[in-house]
Amino acid sequence: MTDARFDLTRDGGVVTVELAGRDGKPVMDPEFFTELHDTFVELDQDDEARAIVLRGTRGNFSYGLDIAAVAGMFGHFLSKDDADTRQQVHATVRRWQAAMTAVASCRKPTIAAIEGWCLGGGVDLAAACDIRVASADATFSIKEAKLAIVADLGSLQRLVGVIGDGHLRQLALTGEDITAERAARIGLVNDVYPSSEELMAAAHALASTIARNSALTMRGIKDVLDAERGPRVEAGLRYVAAWNSAFLASDDLLEAMAAMREGREPTFR
Repeated sequence: MTDARFDLTRDGGVVTVELAGRDGKPVMDPEFFTELHDTFVELDQDDEARAIVLRGTRGNFSYGLDIAAVAGMFGHFLSKDDADTRQQVHATVRRWQAAMTAVASCRKPTIAAIEGWCLGGGVDLAAACDIRVASADATFSIKEAKLAIVADLGSLQRLVGVIGDGHLRQLALTGEDITAERAARIGLVNDVYPSSEELMAAAHALASTIARNSALTMRGIKDVLDAERGPRVEAGLRYVAAWNSAFLASDDLLEAMAAMREGREPTFR
């Protein structure tokens, strides 16, 4: 497997995928989603891979979408109000959703080892994994509400069965940051470890335990658990892609982007 940005290392049946975006930063640009999809499609077919650990780079899991890298795309969308442009946005959202779904549908058990910032798309990616563990310095946020965007890459669909409806609504509606301690309290992560080193050691130990089990049985467990969730998640993803294609372009989104550039709080009207 050749990887432009992701660094894959192997220890027996455990594959660690270190995720990096443009210039090695923990962000998600269009190429990130392409590579994420292709990497997990290949790992799904890799008989030597028995369990997968995902980690970020430079001490952070992910800052989420690389706004600078997609600014041109958003600018074009905001300046034109026609069916072709809306179809392009819909196709882009569905393509990025498919990258997250490639992680969720991978037949190999996946563990997200989260340290530092885990924002926006980072939470979507963590939600697509089977298990989440974190270091004590981890901070989580479904940040899209602060940007006048409905989160559309899977956190709203996948986390309802993980942290419950009330906690999910609070995170999504406020866009607030939460600590690793609170993430563990609400079930977003299973365990919290004092340092990055202890986090990675625990994640690899957990992955090794899983890797020693029957690969066929692990596949069966995931398949059975996903039998109910899969169709429900897909229906929600299709709906939010259509919603954002219709309603994403707004004065509030323009205000959010201007406020980000100017380093101030947005005023939504």
